[in-house]
Amino acid sequence: MAERIVVDPITRIEGHLRIEAEIKDGKIVDAYSSSTMVRGIEEIVKGRDPRDVWAFVQRTCGVCTTVHALASVRAVEDAVGIAIPPNAEMVRNIMAGTLYMHDHVVHFYHLHALDWVDVVSCLSADPAETSRIAQSISNWPKSSPGYFSDVQKRIKKFVDSGQLGIFANGYWGHPQMKLPAEINLLAVAHYLEALEWQKEIVKVHAIFGGKNPHPNYLVGGMACAINPESQGGLNAERLAYVGQLIKQGRDFVNQVYIPDLLAIASFYKDWGAIGKGKYGNYMSYGDFPMNGYADKDAFKFPQGIILNDDISNVMPIDQKAEDEIQEHINNSWYDYSDGNETGKHPWKGETNINYSGPKPPYDHLDVNQKYSFVKTPRWKGMPMEVGPLSRVLVAYAKGVPEFKEVVDMALAKLDVPVTALFSTLGRTAARGLETTVVADWTVEFYDKLMNNIKNGDTRMANSEMFDPKTWPKECKGVGHMEAPRGSLAHWIVIKDGKTANYQQVVPSTWNASPRDPKGQMSAYEATLIDTPIADPEQPLEIIRTIHSFDPCLACAVHLYDSKGKHISTVNNTTTCNI
Repeated sequence: MAERIVVDPITRIEGHLRIEAEIKDGKIVDAYSSSTMVRGIEEIVKGRDPRDVWAFVQRTCGVCTTVHALASVRAVEDAVGIAIPPNAEMVRNIMAGTLYMHDHVVHFYHLHALDWVDVVSCLSADPAETSRIAQSISNWPKSSPGYFSDVQKRIKKFVDSGQLGIFANGYWGHPQMKLPAEINLLAVAHYLEALEWQKEIVKVHAIFGGKNPHPNYLVGGMACAINPESQGGLNAERLAYVGQLIKQGRDFVNQVYIPDLLAIASFYKDWGAIGKGKYGNYMSYGDFPMNGYADKDAFKFPQGIILNDDISNVMPIDQKAEDEIQEHINNSWYDYSDGNETGKHPWKGETNINYSGPKPPYDHLDVNQKYSFVKTPRWKGMPMEVGPLSRVLVAYAKGVPEFKEVVDMALAKLDVPVTALFSTLGRTAARGLETTVVADWTVEFYDKLMNNIKNGDTRMANSEMFDPKTWPKECKGVGHMEAPRGSLAHWIVIKDGKTANYQQVVPSTWNASPRDPKGQMSAYEATLIDTPIADPEQPLEIIRTIHSFDPCLACAVHLYDSKGKHISTVNNTTTCNI
């Protein structure tokens, strides 16, 4: 008989996520993904001026803030027919590119690395040997024996105090931890360096968007004026500083992140056969336009669908086709006004919360009923995985030269077949590989912006159709992009200059959703099947695969009545907490 275990909350993610897994004969035979938090952003923006919606929906998340703003302004521009100037397109691309660098580095070191790196083990490392290894894989300057010895002393102070601080509650000494002590010390040192570096790269968002998180956007372009000679706009000094930050970011990615990723992965090649999933369906909306949002063929990231792991055939996708993308709620705590058994295209979508589940704390979900606040999106009735692996696979399958180069390099260095990409290890590796490509692209975006300015083009916004009085009485649009965590789209319906309906389907909606009416699992659930579990009391293996997606569920909320009285709080019953 299978044993049901619960991991709640999944930590080192954004938001609240509960995973229940059934284990039999040492392997997972069934799994259930449940978001135990509520989001109602779509209802908040109804009736509002579409030009203001980006500022509301950007608050969906405090981690991937810029992506929701970008998807929103693109949705309005698509609905109304606004083309933005080339400079605004490059600034948006630069902001998205630097987000990739920041987001992926932070995920690798601060959210995911501790699933593979045994921090306490580094106390037994030989700093001289760590230094030798570091210098053999990279020319990063901070690689002396003394440097690593100092890091080791810092960690020893944590351990000796009995308070590990940021390194508390890890599965130190778990049998699945395989790194030599010296590699553990290398990773911990760069964990600390990445904490310092990530504070710098986000300054690009502050320069172009006024602040970070939640930088400013504008329907029709960007709200930052170019004035090379003035202190009141984007002058030569600030633009030069942006270029410096981008190149520093690329150096950190290429000289620290990627060497560490390949070094750690070389000890976990068995994970190239774990976390594949049942379906092998991958989706990328494409992103980084180079000739306007309407010209999808000029996107740096190509669009496409891969089915059944068949990278010889990439199928097209149309976010506007109402028979392609639909959201189901048969296992979600929502209701549709015309019944819950048929999916809805987001233009016709509804966000009617109807929580009738068990009141926490509870032992196990009743998975024969609704069991999550995440809806279940499908493409032509099929589950899709989205994220870095999907983007890399679609780009690799389409023969994009940059991805052919980095993927083939990684496969050769790790001495693994291309099929190893379809795994937890492949998902983690793909995130790093695409970061190197995006870092190079971001330099390209910056150079193109600077060339435009030098040639006298300082346009940053198109106000030709900014007045809603010039808009059609009724129109609708979709703004899609590739957020670091995967395919993101916002759909808007505009009537009489106001937002009549708004729906957003985020990457974790695709990956974290419950089963659909056909009983098909989504990515989180499907990729856990057949995962070996060494110790059900310490299910590190579950954490590894779930973290490989970099989950980002909508920000949690507490409920209050009109007088401020607290209505509900969530207390989680856990069997483990990492």
